[in-house]
Amino acid sequence: MATSQGTWGYRDRFGDAFARTYFRRFGPGVASSVGLGTYLGAPTREVDAGYRASITSALSAGINHVDTAINYRCQRSERVVGESLSDSDVDREAVVVASKGGFLPFDGSRPEDPAAYVREHFLDTGLLDPEELAAGSHAIAPAFIEAMLDRSLSNLGVETIDCYYVHNPETQLQVRSRDAVYDQLEATFERLERRRAAGDIGMYGVATWEAFRVPRGHGSYLSLPEVVSRAERAAEAAGADDVGLGAIQLPFNVAMADAFTVSAHAHPDDGEDVSALTYAQAAGLDVVASATLAQGELTSSIPPEIDAELRGDTAAQRAINFARSAPGVTTALVGTSSPDHVPENVAAGTFEPLGARAFDGVFE
Repeated sequence: MATSQGTWGYRDRFGDAFARTYFRRFGPGVASSVGLGTYLGAPTREVDAGYRASITSALSAGINHVDTAINYRCQRSERVVGESLSDSDVDREAVVVASKGGFLPFDGSRPEDPAAYVREHFLDTGLLDPEELAAGSHAIAPAFIEAMLDRSLSNLGVETIDCYYVHNPETQLQVRSRDAVYDQLEATFERLERRRAAGDIGMYGVATWEAFRVPRGHGSYLSLPEVVSRAERAAEAAGADDVGLGAIQLPFNVAMADAFTVSAHAHPDDGEDVSALTYAQAAGLDVVASATLAQGELTSSIPPEIDAELRGDTAAQRAINFARSAPGVTTALVGTSSPDHVPENVAAGTFEPLGARAFDGVFE
């Protein structure tokens, strides 16, 4: 697993090559504020090869935060991450590895009949009760998440996943009440607390698409304070000395800045509604930004008035540095299936991000 000594040692090997705030505290050590995402791409050998080369190159160049999920590219992304970790000359203890469970994964390729596959491999086997399924493809029931965690550990070939996220729990709001979703999260958190005690995960988190950045009353809304409260109850029930909920993941970029602009979560000190980023800072949660480049759209379409405030030689670097500048963001993930893009993305970290006042000024 990633350790304090391993990650700080990784940071030190680069000396002054990066800007002062490039490495930031995460878990027991530090992580690069540019991370590698593995969502995009078809489930093919060609894309596997691209990711393998990208991850190996990134680890050598200064990115030590790699993010994946069991459903990404039909489990192929997890497996490629595992192969890359094994082949890399960078020690495992220097790398933060994150994965997610929630969406039902296919195995290697998309089946001709996805519904039949789900029925055969998840329902008929008893791994899932039909009532636990949402949108035909999603579940966060404790036994299911625990089974997916075991599968992810195997795919990655690691003893410990440093941060394991419950993936898009707001999907469950399509079939059950908000309170029922909180109840299910609490039960799953308790299982994850026990797996943390066993050393299978370093911490756990919640990865979302809409839940934490939409206003109250939105159909996908989940309350961060309530999620934290449920994690505290789960930790107590599991007999943990501390709470294992350590991070949230959500989209954040120039075009999707809701996590900074939408105030929908009661501040832990005074109860005033604040943004997800502000709440996370106050609650001591790390924030990992996804969709940093909006799947490539921001490499050429940053609004000029914002672009002018950002540092970087290319539009992609400036978009990355926008996400890295947001108060509370630890790492901005960049999907990099092509090794040709790795040097450019890594070099974004040689520029200082905007200061807090300058970042606020972008929204004035």
